Amino acid sequence: MSVLDFEKKHDHIVCIDSDGCAMDTMNIKHIRCFGPCMVKEWELSEWEQEILERWNEINLYSLTRGINRFKGLSMALSEINEKYRKIDGVEELRVWSETAPELSNIALEAMIGTSPVFEKALRWSRSVNEEIEKLSQEEIKPFEGVKEAFSLIHESADIAVVSSANPEAVRKEWERFGLLEMVDVVCTQEVGSKSACIKMISEKGYEKDHILMVGDAPGDRKAAEENEVLFYPILVKHEDESWTEFRTTALDRFLKLSYEDYGVEKKKQFERNLDAGES
Repeated sequence: MSVLDFEKKHDHIVCIDSDGCAMDTMNIKHIRCFGPCMVKEWELSEWEQEILERWNEINLYSLTRGINRFKGLSMALSEINEKYRKIDGVEELRVWSETAPELSNIALEAMIGTSPVFEKALRWSRSVNEEIEKLSQEEIKPFEGVKEAFSLIHESADIAVVSSANPEAVRKEWERFGLLEMVDVVCTQEVGSKSACIKMISEKGYEKDHILMVGDAPGDRKAAEENEVLFYPILVKHEDESWTEFRTTALDRFLKLSYEDYGVEKKKQFERNLDAGES
């Protein structure tokens, strides 16, 4: 169901990110699809290894983890422009990625004709989606304990997907593992930013402390903070343990309205974990 048609059923709602949070898909998509497609589209094979390592640092193992694909592309190409070779249109792409109200293939199509960089970015993005489609089903799966967590949430709260990922991929992946049937509303990149999605959800009648954003990236935390709602982190390289703690501790605290102090400590733990990934 879209957010426009959605009506709340419970007093609480848990908003959950997809890639790298509910689904163990983030590493494989960046390592096998996003980075290599950029190298191919911009003919960067001469510096492939170091460029791919840097792509993964930006998108997986630092405080920019989970950044929108076009923002990540802009960051990477800006560095490549300075360090390796000139990238035509990199400044136009940067401005668009920082100011456009929506960052998606559809939004990018509207920019075609203003600069060749947008045509290349769109071709790259479509290639990424095609490569993701080619990944075997055995390689795409939820983290351990996610379905059990969804079952627990579903008993007492509404569930929303809040993701900047491709909507078709999200629906396909969540449906395959029986997660989508427990979801009340889906908000992906075509709806708007994660912050905008949470704002629209909050306008359905939930109190601020009755909304919990579950995510693995700083952008998830920022989206929660911008809407003054609660945040629970899924820690990089400790995802299974994070979901176990969610089921045994976090969900109960959230439902009993005793989450605030616990949430502050979880945010500190989240930052320490990502800082360790950068070093």
